[in-house]
Amino acid sequence: MSNTTNAAFYDRVSAELADIEAQGLTKPERVIASRQGPVIKVGGRDVLNFCANNYLGLAGDERVTQAGIKAQEKWGAGTASVRFICGTLEIHKELERAIADYLGFEDTILFAAAFDANGGIFEPLFGAEDAIVSDALNHASIIDGVRLCKAKRYRFATSDMDDLEVQLKQARADGARNIIIATDGAFSMDGYIAKLKDIRALADTYDALIMVDDCHATGFLGPQGRGSYAYHGVEVDFLTGTFGKALGGAMGGFICAKSNVVALLKQRARPYLFSNALSPAVCGSSLEAIRIAAGEEGDALRKQLTANAARYRAAMTEAGFTLQPGEHPIIPVMLGDAKLAQDMAARLLELGVYVIGFSFPVVPRGQARIRTQMSAAHTFEQIDQVVAAFIQAGRELGVIKG
Repeated sequence: MSNTTNAAFYDRVSAELADIEAQGLTKPERVIASRQGPVIKVGGRDVLNFCANNYLGLAGDERVTQAGIKAQEKWGAGTASVRFICGTLEIHKELERAIADYLGFEDTILFAAAFDANGGIFEPLFGAEDAIVSDALNHASIIDGVRLCKAKRYRFATSDMDDLEVQLKQARADGARNIIIATDGAFSMDGYIAKLKDIRALADTYDALIMVDDCHATGFLGPQGRGSYAYHGVEVDFLTGTFGKALGGAMGGFICAKSNVVALLKQRARPYLFSNALSPAVCGSSLEAIRIAAGEEGDALRKQLTANAARYRAAMTEAGFTLQPGEHPIIPVMLGDAKLAQDMAARLLELGVYVIGFSFPVVPRGQARIRTQMSAAHTFEQIDQVVAAFIQAGRELGVIKG
């Protein structure tokens, strides 16, 4: 290959980056110089953090931190291997049992990331004779996992049960051997909670399985924080989730299912077979986070989280901001324009509030927003400070009147 051809490639990359910047779609990475929490150090100063998935406030919890340290001291930095060769430790089995028991499933398989869990669930279980009916707003990891599978693909409009039924009828008419409905339990960019009662009813009618990605629900939605399915009081067949949000905030994913399904996934799921085992430190921290979330302290944290979200929603609505409706601690402030979202986030940082503007391709074009997220670790005073900063920035940029 000639140098001229190589130069043309790099020129094209630079041009694409310039176009992203011109559209206001660049996603800056700001370096954090402190432990995760309601207040973090960015740019040499302390700012209020309202954009983390740290729902229960456990990411910086000293007990969770020390549990990870103790696990690493005992088991080392990692296994230097995949699970089936020489990478399975006792602590991996302990974590699999703990999350399965907490969420009420027979068994669990661990992955290095929740993205890998969603990437590994479909292909081993479903073939060309089967059908996957997927919500249109599902996380990118579900979309990629579906792409890796040979099953026929159907898509229904988000939370539109009439459209879901149309797709289920079509899949049955097309002769699908097995049908699986795939949905986020809570949609990460909007905070919508899936209508799992209605989905369960349709699944029963059309003899379909249900897969739920509960990354933004496990630990804080439903009784004991067991997730969106518990919130709605229904059963699902497969549950994917993460230790990287409410349950410690590190990383790592899992699939909960019946024991024979987990056994097959351990033989066939490529992200499991060809990735190193989850680090002992992550396992130790996650185990401690599960212990806290499952008990009375977890109930108190969930109560505080609910109160924080209600206070913030009420104050922001009264101020004149447009919010996505719902009950979830994900509370998007809708702005529409990508550049406006970036400018608003930059101004809020100047005012001492760390939030991020989201735009295409993370959200659809014309639906740019600042996705704010509540934590049980936030105080009412901090929430009021953030609302005041939003009001100041919103008035300066013409988002609200006054």
